[in-house]
Amino acid sequence: MLQVFGKMLDKEGLELPPKVFIEMKGEFIEFIENKSLTIRFHNQEKYMNPFHFMQGGMITAAIDNTVSPFGYSLAKPHLTKEIITQYKRPIRKSDKYITVKASLHEMQEDTMILKAGVRNEENKLAAKAWVKCAFI
Repeated sequence: MLQVFGKMLDKEGLELPPKVFIEMKGEFIEFIENKSLTIRFHNQEKYMNPFHFMQGGMITAAIDNTVSPFGYSLAKPHLTKEIITQYKRPIRKSDKYITVKASLHEMQEDTMILKAGVRNEENKLAAKAWVKCAFI
């Protein structure tokens, strides 16, 4: 995990990993330098909507919690500017976790665009996202 956050660790005042990452019980699965980062998030009862599916906002939070550290490994500090999430299938209460894989789509002078795929416990695509990050 420190390898992924490494470029940011020497900056004063940063709390890495952030509390939201810890709250979501993020677990680093695979990091391929300059290629991808895969993180597993444990599905929690408090993330369920009234239909007992993981709420879409929590799925998008897991995406943000994956693309951000991956982006830290690629470039200078940045903030998420835009996330477009497409939901393909629900994350059910019975799914113990989701897995999010982030990769670089495009690097520009003042922004970068990352992609992410979210898979359920059966490794079926549940959502995908396009994320625009602005350098600060």
